[in-house]
Amino acid sequence: MAKADRLERLDARRADLEVEYREALIAALKVTAAGKWGLFDHNADRHARAFIAPVIAELAELGAEIDAARETLFMEPFALQQEFLSARGPVDSQSVGEPKQAQAWLDRLASEG
Repeated sequence: MAKADRLERLDARRADLEVEYREALIAALKVTAAGKWGLFDHNADRHARAFIAPVIAELAELGAEIDAARETLFMEPFALQQEFLSARGPVDSQSVGEPKQAQAWLDRLASEG
């Protein structure tokens, strides 16, 4: 019974962390949608990276903790974090800018609830 209780607490903690991750990502997306580049690291700009570094570090820390809990619970890795990480990095010149990309993310997350 103790193991079941421990796993139940871990699952509740995982759910709370996922909500916290989502809220932190949404806050960062709002800043980016308002015109502050750096979240998606499309330009590899040193100043933008320095500005956004604490946010990226927080998301990475939360994501690692979520994935560790999910692994213990035999769940798939946290999809939202995987999607965000894959959206970061250099893009071709035809791609939309970070503010538009952030707004598209916000719209999608709002529609998902």
